[in-house]
Amino acid sequence: MGTKYSKVIAVLMSSLFLVGCQNSTKNLTESVNNTKHQAFNDTGNQAKNHRMRRPSNNLSNSANSVGGLSKSQYTQLENMSFKPGTYGFVEVNNNKSTLIPNSWKVNRVIYQNLDSLNRTSSSNTGFLEKRNIADGSMRVRQFVEPTGWHYNHGQNQIYNRGHLIAYSISAGIDQTGKYNPSSQSGDQNNPKNLFTQSAYSNQQLQTIFEKKVRDALRANKKVIFQATPIFKGNEKMARGVNLQAISTDSSLNFNVYVFNIQPGYTFNYNDGSSRINKSVYVKDLPPQMQSHYGTSNRNFNSNTGRKYYYYPGKSDNSRRASSDYKKFTQKQYSSTKKYIKSKAKRYIRKAEKAFNK
Repeated sequence: MGTKYSKVIAVLMSSLFLVGCQNSTKNLTESVNNTKHQAFNDTGNQAKNHRMRRPSNNLSNSANSVGGLSKSQYTQLENMSFKPGTYGFVEVNNNKSTLIPNSWKVNRVIYQNLDSLNRTSSSNTGFLEKRNIADGSMRVRQFVEPTGWHYNHGQNQIYNRGHLIAYSISAGIDQTGKYNPSSQSGDQNNPKNLFTQSAYSNQQLQTIFEKKVRDALRANKKVIFQATPIFKGNEKMARGVNLQAISTDSSLNFNVYVFNIQPGYTFNYNDGSSRINKSVYVKDLPPQMQSHYGTSNRNFNSNTGRKYYYYPGKSDNSRRASSDYKKFTQKQYSSTKKYIKSKAKRYIRKAEKAFNK
């Protein structure tokens, strides 16, 4: 008899422990948000402490093992300026990647640490395959504020949070860079993978080359893709981004530098602020190179016959980001709560059976 009641007590204690977990789950959203705000404060303080130092990056570490952008090439791109009336990108190394095809060993992404100014100034390199093509329905609003970030106001979308390794080609890769089959979302809200990018550079230029990578992955190619934001000195906003990729059979091979520009605007790269400047215009891309975003929903203002790109849309602000993230964590909480209740009911049924024996 004593043994039977001991078993019952043990079962009930397990049930109470699980129900107790429910209360701790309620604090999920609050704790995540507090951690997020603390991280932003910490990174802001670190930036102040290192403002006068010239930051270093990890280009040499990456280049030694997998190839890619070297420090000398970084310096060359750093000193390159966009010329109005030309394309918004230029070819690097005759459009040939310097990545090493046979360095593809394991499906992963190398996310480099932020530099001393909290910038993503180093090369992120992805070793990608078909299973990394992400489902767009799992995207949530981004809330990370990279250096040089400014919120959009009114109807003109100027700023984007630019991914280095695109969401669309990073399914299953966690923020440590390892493949995790239980998480099929692409990379999101990863401070090591975001930089302040113009809407034009992101939506009209970088997407051209990301599509080339997606097409190769869909054809079951293994691809090495590398993205490196190019900062000049201690500036907070990148001047551009080097994108290069090569497949293991070399059928995909490109190497370009995309200028971080917005037609009709000038950026102050020291702090990321912008002002209207209609002398900044970009040569129209040939139809076969235009991105999948297209231009059907864009407004064009002309000045001396030139086109200027404006991106109408809702204002991007922290309140909307916070609201979306709250919904996401509430969904996780509801799912966990349902799981705990089902477990508790099962243990209670076991206890009742033990009493009735």
